[in-house]
Amino acid sequence: MLPGVTKANSGIDDISWNILGQTYVPKQNCEASFSWHATLPKGTFVPPHIHPTQDEFIYVLEGRFDLLLNGVEAYAEPGDVIRLPRGIPHGIFNKTDRTIKCFFWVSPTRKLFDLFWALHNLGPDANPADVVAVSAEHEVDFLPPEEE
Repeated sequence: MLPGVTKANSGIDDISWNILGQTYVPKQNCEASFSWHATLPKGTFVPPHIHPTQDEFIYVLEGRFDLLLNGVEAYAEPGDVIRLPRGIPHGIFNKTDRTIKCFFWVSPTRKLFDLFWALHNLGPDANPADVVAVSAEHEVDFLPPEEE
């Protein structure tokens, strides 16, 4: 990792990913950890999934997350830190009429940086089956939808 400052309104190498309508801007990437700023418009979400090889964290800057953490509903608001240990199923949802802004990081990085490039390249209208398959290739396992 190179020393330095990643400025507030930019990411590493001016990268900005559009992943299913959400904007992810990488701020730092090395073998030990990877961090990014995320903007989740109203109504967007990341369905329940598992990171079997990483711990994940989210610091909420603006808005409110509704969460599903290992089958338990919770919520997080500005100033809260969400802790998502490896191997624990979790989903994050913006059920409000406001945009959520937050700061994510994972440790170790593993294949997540490459996954975000792959998902970005699938385009904003990606087939969900393709998203699931590509994610599994990068050590993120989406859970099947709950039966109603």
